[in-house]
Amino acid sequence: MLDNLMDSEPHDDFTFRHSASSAPSPSNNGDASPYMGNWEGSSSPYAKSPWSTHMVSSPPNGNGSGNLYPNGLMGSLVREEGHIYSLATSGDLLYTGSDSKNIRVWKNQKEFSGFKSNSGLVKAIIISGEKIFTGHQDGKIRVWKISVKNPSAHKRVGTLPTFRDYIKSSLNPSNYIEVRRHRNALWIKHFDAVSCLSLSEDKKFLYSASWDKTIKVWRISDSKCLESVNAHDDAVNAVVAGFDGLVFTGSADGTVKVWRRELQAKGTKHFFSQTLLKQECAVTALAVNPEETFLYCGSSDGLVNFWEREKHLSHGGVLRGHKLAVLCLVAAGNLVFSGSADMAICVWTRMDGEHSCLSVLTGHNGPVKCLAIEEEKESTAADRRWVLYSGSLDKSVKMWRVTEPVPPHL
Repeated sequence: MLDNLMDSEPHDDFTFRHSASSAPSPSNNGDASPYMGNWEGSSSPYAKSPWSTHMVSSPPNGNGSGNLYPNGLMGSLVREEGHIYSLATSGDLLYTGSDSKNIRVWKNQKEFSGFKSNSGLVKAIIISGEKIFTGHQDGKIRVWKISVKNPSAHKRVGTLPTFRDYIKSSLNPSNYIEVRRHRNALWIKHFDAVSCLSLSEDKKFLYSASWDKTIKVWRISDSKCLESVNAHDDAVNAVVAGFDGLVFTGSADGTVKVWRRELQAKGTKHFFSQTLLKQECAVTALAVNPEETFLYCGSSDGLVNFWEREKHLSHGGVLRGHKLAVLCLVAAGNLVFSGSADMAICVWTRMDGEHSCLSVLTGHNGPVKCLAIEEEKESTAADRRWVLYSGSLDKSVKMWRVTEPVPPHL
């Protein structure tokens, strides 16, 4: 019933929204985003061949450390059912979202489960406790839970905004805002694609970014939309809740903005703090490292900018490693990973505040759209090892092992 009340957007293969002044309208005519280079998917996204797992064999002579794989590619998960747009990890589970509307669940590199939304390409997945949130092309955020009786079964338990809140809000004319010429919409609902999701530091709030130029703040406990922030002059491609109560947003308008969250009696209020970056090309991805000391920003020009918390968010430098747009970022330990439309993943290592390129991971045949990372169970403080998952428009998810360099002894 709620689905009938809400408009859905046409399918497209844009990985992020660029400036509205120059962007062609989304369509099915095969036009690729200008940031994608000349790559085009050749197979139909509706092909139904089964998922397959391709694991890389152990090196014949070993690497002397007893590891099954050296640094590099461990294997691939492949199915001809749609380009991979989103990834998330939780314990030993990996969630993958694609333009087939399916969310697949993997365990130990094997297909474990899956569930399907009614509509809307899956552009973002984030996990908070027992709830799984998925952001979609149709402007909706869907909420799922794992069945208590059957761990492989996932049930949709709601949509943001909830049906009750949507109906209640629609009865009050003051809740409508003008979103386009001669078109009004409720402020609690995104009227364009949900591009990104992020959890607050205390896990109590969910942030959603959208091509409708806003970010919205949701209270997880009761699914209430507490606030809608008119954040940018163009599509918001990225949002990340950072440190010190700050929230960072990146947009097709070329800016990275900082917002300060204040808790109030009935919810939250976000105030604009500062603009960290203003440039001609679109901001496409944001990430904060787990130690909350650096903010990273990827752009359509292939550069990664970063800022340092200890220096009051002063600009720390630029990482140059890609030939085309940076589409995704993830940070873990002292490592930063950037995925690009040039089909490569750059691995950056940070020591004493200085960044350098550790390696470049190649193997995808399409733009790298999303990244997720987890620490290996055998990892130790002296030998930190990570498993990186990368999703691509080549319809595959690849698994990589990366060992963190040991800092030199002082």
